[in-house]
Amino acid sequence: MTQGFNGPTPPGWYPDPSNPQQMRWWDGVQWTPHLAQGPSQFMPQQRVLISNQTPVYNPFIWAIVLIPLVSVILLLTWQPDFRLITTRQGATTIDPTSIYSGGYVALQISGVLIWGVSVLLAYFDYQRLQRSGVIRPFHWAWCFLSGAVYVIGRSVIVRKVAPGRGLAPVWALIGTVVVSLIVSGIWLANFMAHLYSQFGYSITA
Repeated sequence: MTQGFNGPTPPGWYPDPSNPQQMRWWDGVQWTPHLAQGPSQFMPQQRVLISNQTPVYNPFIWAIVLIPLVSVILLLTWQPDFRLITTRQGATTIDPTSIYSGGYVALQISGVLIWGVSVLLAYFDYQRLQRSGVIRPFHWAWCFLSGAVYVIGRSVIVRKVAPGRGLAPVWALIGTVVVSLIVSGIWLANFMAHLYSQFGYSITA
């Protein structure tokens, strides 16, 4: 494929150099084995099935699914050190500002970093799907909303072009959410029990 005036030819369906009656997918770098019938003016609007040998999973999509577990691990390392204060009325209560410990800050920063890394991984995954011959993959920018939105939308599109495949990331996402909820619930229960045993008597006294 020759270069145009504005740079390399973008990925897309073009007449097959060996047979102009059929279309062949150009991934932006080289011709791929993916073939389709029909006039070129209609191909960009249609999604065609990809070969069964074409991989629909890659390290980027699995990283998007599993990266939220980093927050769960950091949660397990966060042990808030609450302090008691006496109000003007003479009541004893927990100082709400004591929650802002180093562990709390690290947990919040990690959330922002995970969000940003997920967006970057979605972009790489989007590019990989395009090179694999997937027409109009679910756009990576949806990951700005959340990684879960991108994983679900991506799986729906892949399922259309690769029947019988593409839903594994959704199931893995469900597993990740379940694990996160279980671990968070156990942590919260232990934390509340510790909090009550440490300050329960002092607050109610």
